[in-house]
Amino acid sequence: MVQYILECIAFQLVFLIIYDLFLKRETFFQWNRVYLISTYALSLFLPWVKIEALKISVPNAFKGYSEFLWSANDAAVTVTGAEDSIFQMPWEYVVLFGGMFIATFFFVYKLLQIQQLKQKGQVHYFKDFTQVIVANSSLAFSFFKSVFLGDKIVEEDYKNIVAHELVHIRQKHSYDLLFFELMRIVGWFNPLVYVYQNRISELHEFIADAQVAKTNKRAQYQLLLSQVFQTQKISFINQFFNHSLIKKRIVMLQKTESSRIWKLKYLTLVPVLAAMLFYSSCQEDVETPHAVTIIVGDIENLTQDEESEMFTKLIPLSERYGDWILYVKDDKSTIEFTKSEEGSGISGPDNTLINAKMNIISNVLDDNLSLFVSDKTRTNNVSLEGDDVPFAVVDEVPVFPGCENDSDPKSCFNKMIQRHISKNFKYPEEAQVKGIQGRVAVIFIISEDGTIQNIKSKGPDTLLENEVERIIKRLPKMTPGKHNGVTVNVPYSIPIMFKLQ
Repeated sequence: MVQYILECIAFQLVFLIIYDLFLKRETFFQWNRVYLISTYALSLFLPWVKIEALKISVPNAFKGYSEFLWSANDAAVTVTGAEDSIFQMPWEYVVLFGGMFIATFFFVYKLLQIQQLKQKGQVHYFKDFTQVIVANSSLAFSFFKSVFLGDKIVEEDYKNIVAHELVHIRQKHSYDLLFFELMRIVGWFNPLVYVYQNRISELHEFIADAQVAKTNKRAQYQLLLSQVFQTQKISFINQFFNHSLIKKRIVMLQKTESSRIWKLKYLTLVPVLAAMLFYSSCQEDVETPHAVTIIVGDIENLTQDEESEMFTKLIPLSERYGDWILYVKDDKSTIEFTKSEEGSGISGPDNTLINAKMNIISNVLDDNLSLFVSDKTRTNNVSLEGDDVPFAVVDEVPVFPGCENDSDPKSCFNKMIQRHISKNFKYPEEAQVKGIQGRVAVIFIISEDGTIQNIKSKGPDTLLENEVERIIKRLPKMTPGKHNGVTVNVPYSIPIMFKLQ
């Protein structure tokens, strides 16, 4: 969510810079109106756009070696827990919704101000609009189809003012302002929404002034603008006498109409939009700055004793997600992979991916070889467990009770594991109160006798780790896996997501 908000604000800033530098001083008022509304809407939409053709392609080696990833099994299991009260809501949401509540309060207050003026004023109904005369006032503004005029406005100014406000009404300017007022509620923390509303408000005045000046004496109309009148501080009404805008309106009235050739300025949007689309499409792949590279090469036929010493200086180990499994095949290849959406890969502190390089300088004589690395050892040594065969490559996967006659035992095993986790899950109450959530990575072994052994987990808090280990310990005894006709230990890993609703 934070990333989305930052991208929206960044896009809005770029659009506003283009408007202020190239378009603001031109007399293409209707074009500018469309520009402001459409670019704000685009800024909300663009971060979600992912164009496949613009995405950075994943290396072929990654696709060919997906079984080497830590979370090689099926998708993570996501378990959720409901919070008991609003007081358990993360502080970020408390601030966000608190600000929205305050902004809504002021919005309703402004509506009540307008309604109060209408109730106290003299209401006259005309074909195109409703006129409200406000006693002891020199107000002049419109809101949707209502024109509010103070009774102190002199008669000779009345015609020009009403003509000006009717332009706002006929062109539905109140809808523009109301749109940005609602955006101010949702994005009260975003300073650029206020800038957008200011730009559209002054543009409305330019549009109305230009229309009235066509049918009235321009000099007399400028004299009217230069006078001092009372204003009403309501952000989503079209005010005739806005002191901060008077000078700009007079300058714009004196400006000659812009040449049509300058409409080409709007083409600056084309490369800008292309760049934004490229960024939003590829960022998912490039947001992880470090990729893991495992190089497999220089393979020679060595003895078993020589093989036991071939792995040294692997990588600084993960402080976040604990053990991982790498299954090495006998081939000459380079394997490159990056962190996937589910967090596959070798993870380090704060979800960052660790740079890694491993040179395998011998032939792997036993194709059952698995490598286990534990962050608890805090060393770079790798232990060789020749009797363990990872779930992704074992010939016959362990059989979960109920999957004996299934045509796809591997898929059945995964489904039953996920079902078991969901059925036995209980979100720790203390974790709910503290707002603790996140991913817990768990690895365990289905041993040669079918029992669950060597359970290890790593997550954001021991409360979640303990709950995962409790669930895994409740797994039933299974029919052990086999490889090359021999019963073997089968390591199995799965990430479990804890989320608070």
